[in-house]
Amino acid sequence: MMRAGVVGHSGYSGAEVVKLLRRHPRVEPVLVDHRADGAGVPWSPQALVENGIAVVFLATPAEVSIELAPQALQHGVKVIDLSGAFRLRTAENYQRWYGAAHGRADLLAEAAYGLPEFCRERVKGARLVANPGCYPTAANLALKPLVEAGVIDRAAGIVCDAKSGVSGAGKQPTAKTHFSEVTENFSAYSVLHHRHVPEVLLTSALEEGEFSFTAQLLPVHRGILETRPLDAEAVVEIYRRRYAGEPFVRVYGEGAVPNLHAVAYTNYCDLGVKADAASRRVVVVAAIDNLVKGAAGQAIQNMNLVLGFPETEGLE
Repeated sequence: MMRAGVVGHSGYSGAEVVKLLRRHPRVEPVLVDHRADGAGVPWSPQALVENGIAVVFLATPAEVSIELAPQALQHGVKVIDLSGAFRLRTAENYQRWYGAAHGRADLLAEAAYGLPEFCRERVKGARLVANPGCYPTAANLALKPLVEAGVIDRAAGIVCDAKSGVSGAGKQPTAKTHFSEVTENFSAYSVLHHRHVPEVLLTSALEEGEFSFTAQLLPVHRGILETRPLDAEAVVEIYRRRYAGEPFVRVYGEGAVPNLHAVAYTNYCDLGVKADAASRRVVVVAAIDNLVKGAAGQAIQNMNLVLGFPETEGLE
């Protein structure tokens, strides 16, 4: 058994990582705390080495990941980061979308973006993996094959209408995530400036003016449902060809679309297509569990690739 440290194990994504690791046949979790009052192994690079930790998951705020990741890497410990700390390629881009200085542009350039369906080979050789955001996971799995196939009228623009469960906002309570604010409600947030937008632009090779993204909060615990209208034909066949053999992408038959119940507590992304021949419009629906395929499950998938294990281990 190999050992994997989990920092931020009390949060939603971190707790999900621990739960998944506990059923993994080759890896056992070690709880690690970067705060002095934590109950796990106190954070230090030496403690990681002394506890035989080969890889560490950082389910921490971006600023904490920027501090801890270099320390782990310097001591030969591989890092799977679940924050947005290393998802973008330049410090300038990070400053714009996250509103803070980065300070480790070298690691931004080095980090492998951990969307296995498109970045698998780079992830295999990486020592630092930037786990994608939940919204970009669903958006890119739906968009990139269509961009590559050239079936989108990019001049007309792409509209991505996304809904997420409350757990996507993290465990720290805010005025917007209190029960009385969320229940029986439905609200858009970070309109026109959501920090996940650049992940979609980078991965699907889109220009900012071609992509309109709106995130909305659903009064449910987990799950992400995204729809987008496109001018395209034979979208289902494009998906089936692109994702043939992919273990965690399921393509529905034409006219059938997924819902959150289909993917909850799984590492699957389900894609469904509804077409209108008269208007030559197509709506693609992508559904994932924001805490699994959108966070912890994909992180385990990336860990398996980094450590040379079968990609599906601990996830089926």
